[in-house]
Amino acid sequence: MITTDYVVGSPCWLDLAVPDTAAARTFYGGVFGWTFQSYGSDEGEYGMFQSGGRTVAALGKIEEGARPAWMIYFNTQDVDATAAKVRSTGGTVRLDPGDVDDHGRMAQFSDAQGAQFAAWQPGKTPGLDVVDEPGSLMWVELYTTDAAKAKDFYKGLFGWDYSDMPMPGGAGGTYSIIAPAGAPQERMHGGLMEVREQDLAPAGGRPYWHPVFHTTDCDATVAKVTELGGTLAMGPEDAEGVGRMAVCVDPFGADFVVLKPSM
Repeated sequence: MITTDYVVGSPCWLDLAVPDTAAARTFYGGVFGWTFQSYGSDEGEYGMFQSGGRTVAALGKIEEGARPAWMIYFNTQDVDATAAKVRSTGGTVRLDPGDVDDHGRMAQFSDAQGAQFAAWQPGKTPGLDVVDEPGSLMWVELYTTDAAKAKDFYKGLFGWDYSDMPMPGGAGGTYSIIAPAGAPQERMHGGLMEVREQDLAPAGGRPYWHPVFHTTDCDATVAKVTELGGTLAMGPEDAEGVGRMAVCVDPFGADFVVLKPSM
């Protein structure tokens, strides 16, 4: 599970980029009960989604021409060294390393197959205030066109360990569970799976990461998603040993998963 001690390679932050931040605040506030705290002088342009006064995600206005999406940030001790490693292993540095006041240092990348992600070197802000609780991030997933190459890329970058299992529900294929280097199994924080290019429509055929949010009632959360203008891409359905889950798409086209875990 994801925890807030944020060891190297673990998910530690996520933000959403959309063209209409006011509408996004309304949508996610209705779905998860999140409130919004603006950051900086541009009221509403960037700020924090909060649950019970604790930061669970961030929200910002999208750059022109970009696709609305959730961005996953992974912890690093040296974001500049991470950027150099991305370049040397076939990835792309989309946003050069830079300081975010005294909160930390960040950069954004694409992996060798084109999936976008980011890295965070903590300053006074180690990461999100709360994870793995209802209404917060509990898992991350990568859909990729080449699982073997993706595993090699991220292994070289963050040292991740993998364990492979058959896809739940007898769907066929392999699901690779991700854990920080040398961490015990209970610290696993995500998974990756190989899919066909035609299955990557939400990202225009490009591999992509998406977040999984904890919910206590998957069906009720899905009902809120559709009521507030989102759509349902898959489910709700039960996955043996995992829980009840659904793939949702917000009104702007950014996808995310909601999961009521079985344990």
